[in-house]
Amino acid sequence: MIHRELDNQITSERKIYKASALWLGTFFGGPLAAGYIIAENFKAFNRPDNAKKTWLFTIVATIVIFAGIFIIPDDVNIPNQLIPLIYTGIAALILHSFQGKQIQSHIKSGGQVYEWGRVVIIGLIGLAITLLTIIGTLFIIDSINNANLSTNTYGMMQHEISYDINNVSTQEIDNLADAFIKTTFFDNDITKYVYVEKVANSYEISISCNHAIVDEPEALEPFVQLKDDIQLLYPMTKIVLILVVDYFDNVVKRLE
Repeated sequence: MIHRELDNQITSERKIYKASALWLGTFFGGPLAAGYIIAENFKAFNRPDNAKKTWLFTIVATIVIFAGIFIIPDDVNIPNQLIPLIYTGIAALILHSFQGKQIQSHIKSGGQVYEWGRVVIIGLIGLAITLLTIIGTLFIIDSINNANLSTNTYGMMQHEISYDINNVSTQEIDNLADAFIKTTFFDNDITKYVYVEKVANSYEISISCNHAIVDEPEALEPFVQLKDDIQLLYPMTKIVLILVVDYFDNVVKRLE
């Protein structure tokens, strides 16, 4: 009895985070902020083992969440606020299940809670760490992808064909360059930029275009003819032209 009263006295003298603080901190600071808030509450309630378990769960959950975000296909549209709302809701449920009664008892007994300013700072720190992690991961992925990227140039205009050496062979790229020369796409007037990807039994050829391709239908006709001409040279392989503007991810038209 004396030990329990001493624990209650120590606990009441420590500050904790309310459920509303968790919602705010987690929504803006991500799962790391949620883990910090829940773990700090466990420490205040004299449950250090649960605090350690919280951090372990937080690290695993953070890896799973952001790994999932990276593998979501680009053509799947998910509202920007959906994922934060999901993990914030899960964090709030965990807080309510494991700390809800103690938080209410703490507040009713006159226990102190952290101010909103501290919660905002935690959210900002969590956000900064999350952004740095995402940027670092993207940099690593981009470095890996670029390590396999090769670019060949052709003709006096130095027309460029970029490709992944693990996806397409140099001989195949040279053959495609010959096809571009035969169809006069690779000419002596303007340098062309092309990216080639092999998908099953087809070549998906991304070609950099100017903005006219978006607003002027007649500007599309030469590319339709180019696709048909190359297809004649590759009767056993499907040719797909992907027209892009400014950068290869900005696809404006796909010709199949």
